[in-house]
Amino acid sequence: MPPTDPARAATLSDVAQRAGVSIATASKALNGRGDVAPGTRRRVMAAAEELTFTPNAMARGLLAGRTGTVGLLTSDLEGRFVLPILMGAEDAFGAGQVNVFLCDARGDAIREQHHLRALLSRRVDGIIVVGRQTDPRPSLGQELPVPVVYAYSPSDDPRDVSLTPDNHAGGRLAIEHLLACGRTRIAHISGDPTYAAAQDRVAGARAALADAGLDFVGEPLFAAWTEHWGRDAAAMLLERHPDIDAVFCGSDQIARGVLDTARDFGRDVPGDLAVIGYDNWEIVAANARPPLTSIDANLQQLGRQAAQRLFEAIDGVATDSGTRQLPVRLVIRGSTIAHR
Repeated sequence: MPPTDPARAATLSDVAQRAGVSIATASKALNGRGDVAPGTRRRVMAAAEELTFTPNAMARGLLAGRTGTVGLLTSDLEGRFVLPILMGAEDAFGAGQVNVFLCDARGDAIREQHHLRALLSRRVDGIIVVGRQTDPRPSLGQELPVPVVYAYSPSDDPRDVSLTPDNHAGGRLAIEHLLACGRTRIAHISGDPTYAAAQDRVAGARAALADAGLDFVGEPLFAAWTEHWGRDAAAMLLERHPDIDAVFCGSDQIARGVLDTARDFGRDVPGDLAVIGYDNWEIVAANARPPLTSIDANLQQLGRQAAQRLFEAIDGVATDSGTRQLPVRLVIRGSTIAHR
């Protein structure tokens, strides 16, 4: 029961545990936010009084929404991954609760160091680092005066806290869906083979096929994350293996290209050829012909969890280091199951 050491000051985590709520809910209740049930607020306030909880200066800044600032350092501002992660982080911090300084390093290590110095000079309370791909990236180091959480691109230092989508599980999920749809002659087209995401997805897919006593038809094809490559690769596949009944694609853009070529070859999707993409990029997947079934990396949830982990670190709550892979989900549309 918190706190066991009478010399240790109670933390927000202690209050949350005593009240039986999450840290975020305890924060909202103590801050007078209107989206907390009255009974819950009374329980949190009673727990805080019982524990003689006094927020430290950093936590008071977060709770009051006046001095709390967080840096979000990215290398992918023009890409599609950082924006939903940022939206999720802002949802977790709460509108008006924390000011977020967004810096785009554009993949340049020198620019990243410049932005890091600028964020620290602004006395941010913590930093979320968002990468452009799921390959491990260099750590910012252990000597920083504020906590850091890595999102999407995990740190290469196991002492850091990193959150990334589970691409292996995503590949498995895609194949399991195709198998459930009755497909057994499945091919794979993906992007740059040097990307960890490409290798993790194909490994998960192979594992699911092996469990069913199957393997890919032909060797998986790798090249680029583009519609153009999807069209060209699909043409090669359909010429060499005209009896394939499904294609698992490493991205939605590749899958859009596959749909184009399937139409050119007179193949009915999903009647005799099912196509599944990856990323669930809404503007691409929902507007495909037919709409594209895809694996969603849950990037907003990843952003929310990254913000929560940072919030806990700022409050002094012990958190597990290392890389945590977060669940992905299947979004079913008309490219694998026909609409009636």
